[in-house]
Amino acid sequence: MRIRTLSLAAVAVLALGAAACSEAEQENAEAETEAAAAETGEAAEDAGSTLAEEAGQLGAAIEAGAKEAAQEVDEATDRLAEDARDQEAETEADTRGN
Repeated sequence: MRIRTLSLAAVAVLALGAAACSEAEQENAEAETEAAAAETGEAAEDAGSTLAEEAGQLGAAIEAGAKEAAQEVDEATDRLAEDARDQEAETEADTRGN
């Protein structure tokens, strides 16, 4: 009976030791998980900042291109209007001359 009691005590000590080891491993795993989550969050934040910067640059380029295109359209319509006035004056002169 005494051997049986000693055996049960040894098993209990081993079980408690295993449980303590498992708990320590769990805490270690939890710490590693939290660190990995923090790194992932930082990486996502960096990526978001980079995307925002790139989007801002793209928006500025589009805006500049649109302004340039609008200026070219304005200049072209001014030239067409001048050509139309010249043509109208020429037609009027031809009409008076005939």
